[in-house]
Amino acid sequence: MDLSLPIWKLAAMAAAVGVALGITSCAAGGSDDARESETETNMLLRPDAEAFQATAPETFRVRFETSKGDFVVEVVRAWAPNGADRFYNLVRNGYYDDVRFFRVISGFMAQFGIHGDPKVNAAWRVRPIPDDPVVESNRRGYVTFAMTSQPNSRTTQLFINYADNTQLDGMGFAPIGRVVEGMEVVDQLYAGYGEGAPNGRGPDQARIVAEGNAYLNANFPNLDYIRRATVIE
Repeated sequence: MDLSLPIWKLAAMAAAVGVALGITSCAAGGSDDARESETETNMLLRPDAEAFQATAPETFRVRFETSKGDFVVEVVRAWAPNGADRFYNLVRNGYYDDVRFFRVISGFMAQFGIHGDPKVNAAWRVRPIPDDPVVESNRRGYVTFAMTSQPNSRTTQLFINYADNTQLDGMGFAPIGRVVEGMEVVDQLYAGYGEGAPNGRGPDQARIVAEGNAYLNANFPNLDYIRRATVIE
């Protein structure tokens, strides 16, 4: 199973470099909202659709409206073109709406990007993108795609660095952008669950992939989440 940044892998990484590791979904607004949501989900089941093939602008900004407030990420395509294109197309098509920050480790990073619908997860986990060379460093506030230890394994998950995690640069983690507004909001994301299973009591990534937001809502109700992510025109 293609799970980005496996828990055992990052736990080992953190130990090796001495890194300190330490909600419910929005209600539908009515029949029009329900139809819009259904259309959006159907589109997300088609990763090969033309809507996901656009080339991102050289620079663009994305506003994240979250349960803790708003923050803005500026993406520079030259830093990681494949990652920037994937992120741009996912945001444009509503992928990150109602997605949880499922793994928040104080002093390390906040990770998100597993969809709330298991069918969408099944469609995208078999659509990885090629690796990008590491151009920028994983400094505080920089945003990077998660990946496994295998080459070309990035799909939809990202993390925001809470600290200067420069040890990740040599492991191939290529930042695509950085938080330029609202880092104080990112700092306040709920971190009470800590690391995930089997090493901690936080969410199990395999179960999120298989069960979506239903699993998270029932077992981890305090997780913060993205209400909406939009490209700022």
